[in-house]
Amino acid sequence: MTGLVRGLLVALVLALAMPALAVQPDEILDDPALEERARELSKGLRCLVCRNESIDESNADLARDLRLLVRERLVAGDTNDEVIDFVVDRYGEYVLLRPRASGSSLLLWAAGPLMLLLAAGVGFGYLRSRAAARPESEADLSAEEKARLARILEE
Repeated sequence: MTGLVRGLLVALVLALAMPALAVQPDEILDDPALEERARELSKGLRCLVCRNESIDESNADLARDLRLLVRERLVAGDTNDEVIDFVVDRYGEYVLLRPRASGSSLLLWAAGPLMLLLAAGVGFGYLRSRAAARPESEADLSAEEKARLARILEE
């Protein structure tokens, strides 16, 4: 088998490999519409054990409990926003993979651009002060310094 064919086979296998979802068959709801809503909500909730993995992808026990909780709330008739609010009230905003830009997190959202503007202002001020500074010239040399410079240049 040539290297090209082997490379194509490896690329094909990697392209076909789908991420394994951790949702167990006993968790899946009978109603396909509710199950679809549960999957969408699960993709936006962080596994508190795995950190940067959604509860839909995590095999942790806590992620399973959260998946079951989401499905339980949906079956009870909650809207998507009510389910998210319930989970956030219980576990805090850290459970959201995409935190809301409101309240105290607004400062965190704005900190990056504000620091960039502050740095640009400081840099601009520094460059303006350098441009306005009077350049040193030969006229500022004393008579002794001029004589010494002349001797150095003659050598």
